[in-house]
Amino acid sequence: MKAIILNDFGPVSNLQLAELPIPQITDEQVLVKVNTISINPVDIKTREGKGSASNIKERPVILGWDISGEVTESNSSRFKKGDEVFGMINFPGHGKAYAEYVAAPATHLALKPGNISHDEAAAACLAALTAWQNLTEHYKVKKDDKVLIHAGSGGVGHYAIQIAKYFGAYVVATSSADNKRFVMSLGADEHIDYKAVNFEDETGDIDFVLNTLSIQITERSFTVLKRGGTIISIASGTSEELAEKAKAKGIHALHTMVKSNGRNMEQLADLLEDGKIRSHVSEVFALEDMQKAHASLESGRTVGKLAGKV
Repeated sequence: MKAIILNDFGPVSNLQLAELPIPQITDEQVLVKVNTISINPVDIKTREGKGSASNIKERPVILGWDISGEVTESNSSRFKKGDEVFGMINFPGHGKAYAEYVAAPATHLALKPGNISHDEAAAACLAALTAWQNLTEHYKVKKDDKVLIHAGSGGVGHYAIQIAKYFGAYVVATSSADNKRFVMSLGADEHIDYKAVNFEDETGDIDFVLNTLSIQITERSFTVLKRGGTIISIASGTSEELAEKAKAKGIHALHTMVKSNGRNMEQLADLLEDGKIRSHVSEVFALEDMQKAHASLESGRTVGKLAGKV
């Protein structure tokens, strides 16, 4: 089978096309012939030796965690040969998604809704799961909550807006002016152009902030949260100093990491099938062009998600 491999962590040029054996499945696994993968910022971090790199001891490394495709073999009662499935596989371990075939735990997958494409399904894995788990488990968003979502036009952000609106929240989202129309089309109630103004001068009395950006944005967001409010930072985390500042202000500052979860994937599948959320895939790359895909994502200008056709 074709796969994109890393023999060593490092620059984008280390991503190489290779021929590897089709993986063998074990108990409660299925073999998926992959149609589409999606590319996430953690793929880049891991390629560089950060992100989930410390969790991967096997060589060569096959990056990626998001897949959508068809089951060709099954050792699980959950799925049968011919089922179309999607999910985030083995995160934060070795996902091995950048390949024609993936041996996947059945408990990490859900049936793909018939009304969406494989591109849209693959996109709605790590990013959508991140938004879902943070808005329903780490913080339980509820009707009339006032929510601030940073980078609302990004991968996680564009799902988070839709999920927050599904639960009846009032959503304020940041992005550039170029992406205002897109952000508002997702259901945001207010848009803030982060390039033109300081977001903390434009909003306040926020119940919940979802931050996919820097630790500096975390600290600046403290000023817009009401007492008892919560901020979750995904990419940057928090420091002990920030935790103390949050405590002094009477707010909660958390750092979370998404985890593979088939039940959550089923919940997302229901929302996708019902049209309550949708994936925006801005560009699709061939598997052979993963170097170009990584370079595109590193530019920081991606709207929604990038996908890879296997």
